[in-house]
Amino acid sequence: MTKPPLGQAAGKKEKVEAMFDEIAPRYDALNRLLSGGIDVWWRKKAVQSLRTALAGQPDRLMDVATGTADLAVALLDAEPREVVGVDISDGMLELGRKKVAKKKLSDQITLVQGDAAALPFDDDTFDGATVAFGVRNFEDLRAGLAGMRRVLRPGAPLVVLEFSHPQAFPVKQAYEAYSKHILPRIGKAVSGSSEAYEYLPESVAQFPDGQAFVDEMRAVGFTQCTAKPLTFGIVTLYRGRA
Repeated sequence: MTKPPLGQAAGKKEKVEAMFDEIAPRYDALNRLLSGGIDVWWRKKAVQSLRTALAGQPDRLMDVATGTADLAVALLDAEPREVVGVDISDGMLELGRKKVAKKKLSDQITLVQGDAAALPFDDDTFDGATVAFGVRNFEDLRAGLAGMRRVLRPGAPLVVLEFSHPQAFPVKQAYEAYSKHILPRIGKAVSGSSEAYEYLPESVAQFPDGQAFVDEMRAVGFTQCTAKPLTFGIVTLYRGRA
């Protein structure tokens, strides 16, 4: 497997798709292992943030870069009629569909293959949307953000979870050592792909986090944009309105 290019680059989408297709069978297990299970709490915080920003009970919610649908399932706590999960990796979606079917949620959750920059939905379709650990993989960040804003109803919230750059000592030093040296070795041992878990910390290092990402959201028209660091700044929770 060839690692996807960092940042924004032509052809990145296809390489990201191939990477996630390859690691899909071990993806959930590795998430729990590498995060110590705290990724479940991060997603709960994202759902809570979305719920507090919704205007009444939602009809349809969307989860972009849904992967194996963990966040799509969690969004049912907001009591929508339907959740639509979107991802470019069919390998991830296949596992997501099995998960949804096993939980008997297929009548509430629909998973479709698609790209944030060219979502297969009409304008003003969704009452809210989430993205967890996916925006840094967009081939064109602003095009992806603009694509999500297009399908959100006016004033609807977007909540984004993404890795960021912790600054406080000793968290910064410990996080850098873990992500550069330990994470790729565990990733290779469990998934067989060292490249995917080398790409993860490299892509985080290149990502415009904090105020820089807030500026990207505002640039495509999102308003009331905020950034809230979680877990000593390892992750940031962003929110804005279409």
